[in-house]
Amino acid sequence: MKIQDVLEICLYADDLAAAETFYRDVMGLEVLSSEAGRHVFLRCGARMLLIFNAEETRKTEDIPAHGTDGVGHICFAAHADELDTWEQHLQSHGVDIEHHATWGNRGKSIYFRDPDGNSLEIATPRIWGIDESDVFRS
Repeated sequence: MKIQDVLEICLYADDLAAAETFYRDVMGLEVLSSEAGRHVFLRCGARMLLIFNAEETRKTEDIPAHGTDGVGHICFAAHADELDTWEQHLQSHGVDIEHHATWGNRGKSIYFRDPDGNSLEIATPRIWGIDESDVFRS
């Protein structure tokens, strides 16, 4: 028996309204649920991105409390031939690209920040030896 995949990932943000706008309008994710001051839940392909206010999730009684301080990191997967288009799209929305990385012959990635300062990356799956066909199913 082994774990098969990641179902959800989580970031923390103080300004959930700004986070919701950014991930919906800039990153193109679908908002499935939001509760002012507590969380925003977004669909990212076949996975979920959960963004919480850390202070509020520490107060919970129905699930184990959680929350971190400081910035987090997520790497989103993109087709190799779309990386330049993503960079142009982000810049058209006023998002600064912090770093370009080339991972040998495995692929490339770009780094940038969300409104709360979380470190985001868009990369080709091959940087981890993963074939695009395993990530992008029709």
